[in-house]
Amino acid sequence: MYLPNWQPQFCPSFSCKIIVFFQIMPASVMSGEKGFWTAPFDPRFPNTNQTKNCWQNYIDYHRCQKVKGEDYSPCEYYKRVYTSLCPIGWVEKWDDQREGGKFPGKI
Repeated sequence: MYLPNWQPQFCPSFSCKIIVFFQIMPASVMSGEKGFWTAPFDPRFPNTNQTKNCWQNYIDYHRCQKVKGEDYSPCEYYKRVYTSLCPIGWVEKWDDQREGGKFPGKI
């Protein structure tokens, strides 16, 4: 993206880097018009490796549906999180295992 009035500047602080980041981020992403969404920070999983976070949200989504029913909309939060964090191959494998009755997690 070309910004004609933008000049790179030396910025030692983190807050300046955030400002520069938002200056060069495309407006469509900033406005949210394409529906971009990612999982928020979860203090239970503070590390970079988010495998456990992915697994836990997959389990929580299916537990929520089992207890509250498939039409309970707050369960969709867990689905959005695990679809944001988990590789598609894992989710497909887990779905197949659940359908086959061989899923290792307690739902």
